[in-house]
Amino acid sequence: MDERRKSKRIELEAKLYVNRLDQQEAKEISIDVYDISTHGIGFNCADALTIGAVYDADLTLWNKDVIHTFIEIVRILKCDSYYQYGGIFIGMPEMDLKRIEIYDTIETYSKE
Repeated sequence: MDERRKSKRIELEAKLYVNRLDQQEAKEISIDVYDISTHGIGFNCADALTIGAVYDADLTLWNKDVIHTFIEIVRILKCDSYYQYGGIFIGMPEMDLKRIEIYDTIETYSKE
């Protein structure tokens, strides 16, 4: 399979809470992030989300900083008891992208 990612993926222990933008009823959903980069995010979730939908999200980083962003779901994989999702960031400010890059730099040098 060809690699289509635009940037290096890094792992991040975090929780994310999403609210779907095109529905009036906001529902907070807890998810487990397993993969994040400056372009997108991979996460597991017990709830069924919709491909192509955009969700409002608060991403908590390793240092407890919170990044508010929007995520468009672009990939769904049904596993036994959960779903695996891939999403891209929509309109994330440059400053928040740099915060993710800083995390990657710290992780890279701490493993050497």
